[in-house]
Amino acid sequence: MKKLTTLLLGFMFSVILAQAPAGYYNGTEGLSGAALKTKLSSIITAGHTDKGYDGLYNGYPTTDSDHFYENDNSVLDMYSENPNGTDPYTYRHGIKKCGNYSIEGDCYNREHVIPQSFFNSRAPMVSDIHHVRPTDGKVNGMRSNYPYGAVANPAFTSRNGTKVGPSVSPGYSGTVCEPINEFKGDIARMIFYFVTRYESQLSGFSTGNMLGGSAFPGLQTWERDVLLSWAAQDPVSPSEIERNNAAFAFQKNRNPFIDHPEWVNQIWGAPVTDTQAPTAPTNLAVVSTSTASANLTWTASTDNIAVTSYKIYADGIYKTSSTSTSATVSGLNQGTTYTFYVVATDGAGNISPQSNTATGTTLTDNIAPTAPTNLSIVSVGTNNIEIQWNASTDNIGVASYDVYVNGALMGSAGTTTTNIANLNPTTTYTIYVVAKDAVGNVSQQSNSVTATTLAVGTTCGDEHFDNLQVVANVYSTYNWVSNGISWTSEDSRTDETINGKALTIRNGSLTALSVPNGIGELKVTTQLKYSGSAGTLKLFVNDVDTGKTIPYGAQGSAPITTTVTGINVAGTVEIRLQQNGATTNRVAIDDITWTCYVPTAAVGETGAKNQISIYPNPVKNGELNISGKDLEKVEVAYIFDFTGKLVQSVGNPFKTSNKINLKNLPKGVYILKAGTATAKFIVE
Repeated sequence: MKKLTTLLLGFMFSVILAQAPAGYYNGTEGLSGAALKTKLSSIITAGHTDKGYDGLYNGYPTTDSDHFYENDNSVLDMYSENPNGTDPYTYRHGIKKCGNYSIEGDCYNREHVIPQSFFNSRAPMVSDIHHVRPTDGKVNGMRSNYPYGAVANPAFTSRNGTKVGPSVSPGYSGTVCEPINEFKGDIARMIFYFVTRYESQLSGFSTGNMLGGSAFPGLQTWERDVLLSWAAQDPVSPSEIERNNAAFAFQKNRNPFIDHPEWVNQIWGAPVTDTQAPTAPTNLAVVSTSTASANLTWTASTDNIAVTSYKIYADGIYKTSSTSTSATVSGLNQGTTYTFYVVATDGAGNISPQSNTATGTTLTDNIAPTAPTNLSIVSVGTNNIEIQWNASTDNIGVASYDVYVNGALMGSAGTTTTNIANLNPTTTYTIYVVAKDAVGNVSQQSNSVTATTLAVGTTCGDEHFDNLQVVANVYSTYNWVSNGISWTSEDSRTDETINGKALTIRNGSLTALSVPNGIGELKVTTQLKYSGSAGTLKLFVNDVDTGKTIPYGAQGSAPITTTVTGINVAGTVEIRLQQNGATTNRVAIDDITWTCYVPTAAVGETGAKNQISIYPNPVKNGELNISGKDLEKVEVAYIFDFTGKLVQSVGNPFKTSNKINLKNLPKGVYILKAGTATAKFIVE
């Protein structure tokens, strides 16, 4: 498991710091059951300081940073963390905070393990960091306000395996959420904390088929049994200990069931243990194959409580899981014979004997897609060229298109249009595209097109927000790519206009994350929306306050277009507009443009310093080795793909070494931005 590299040292370090203050639990000696629970409630209530709902985001960098898996300071999200491999996506603290989402990985928000609808979102429950975790917005939404329990046939499964569906936990058949095994104990101890901390108020809360209506035991019987089992199955981890210490520093109370996990059984009793394994699945058969997959069916196992899932193996290697009696095993090699078997598991982790074996041979596909046609230029900038083409056809299906620039692979696209970013100004590029199918057959080249990027000194950035998704009445963090530049906005909304769509910030900011060719001067239109007085926005370049401001008028004033001159910063830069003290004014921003850096404009110029280099380049083993000055001072490193999209970020990347591990990046050209320095690298 990937966490083993830091688990032992982290655990030793955390154990040293895990002690509660001397005397914190005085008066608990000799108590058990309801009496112990009530005494603990008094202790953890007395010191609790409510930091407010918005304050949770300030606490999360200390309570919920990943120090035990990737150890990259990303948001530790129990709904997306993959303890045994690469996370499907990651979040940086303060970036991509939610308001709107459609799929996993869009943004993260605040998950109340005890749903806030149970207590009408009242304080201090709504902002108690001990039971409110940062999690992916989509999965949080799918969990809804359901209780926790075992799921055998999920209606929804997150990318890390969190399931939502009908309960198979004894005593309850409604919809429940089942997290992955790694966090079952964490959730159990958070809920035990909640019903202890707020035991005197439970009679006034909704039960949600989860809570009890009285101080003791505080839980529905079926839910209590689930949580007792989970607490025993998943003991206190180093990350929980670290979180408890950080939460104590943040809001001045502790989760006693992390400090003393034995109190769980002293209060609620011992868990009911299930030691009976399911029967073996039968009648396993391979019903069909493709070039890269096989479809299997089998007859269900039986269990004394319930079968929760089936694990499928190919040639003795685990491939996938299923909660039904069929599965598709993907990622197989074409023209290859495989032997499959299946085992059943129950909620306690008992594993059945193997099913019968079944063999199947994948098909062979030697037919390449047709060549893409009518490749053409859509637009040209100083650092980017946008192209489009007509789709290829294939006997099975086109998987992707590879984009070549001057004969070198730049990257892959899943649609018939793409933007090629991070190009040099006043340079001629010849471009063609090829199509690929799932097994790697490659088409003939499309026609070639040639374009010359614009000269430095002309417009380097041009954002009118025309393609921004409009969400009414929602302040959130939004992220998008436009003309080869990744943008992010915080505490912002997208439903206002000036000269068309505009981006409105409140107590937030608008940032262009990676802008090639520097910045000479900037032009932008602003207008105050709703109520408020006149003010200014600050202009930051590379996280440095330029001392230059952008004005906006008072309520009812016309839009103001401002040109800020004399910025003159070279290299790849980050540009940020931020509220200048007026945290309640809502300022719309539109038609933001800037010119490239011009070397002759020497007044006040500052170039990109401490350049970095990457070796070896091309990168072959998923690992970047970086050299350069003052790397240890870099707080965040960003990696952008050939379209300008941000694909990976790493906090404190050079704290312990000069290496960055890439997260399954496909072949192509990428840009690493570390501080004010940038470097291009190729993944082979």
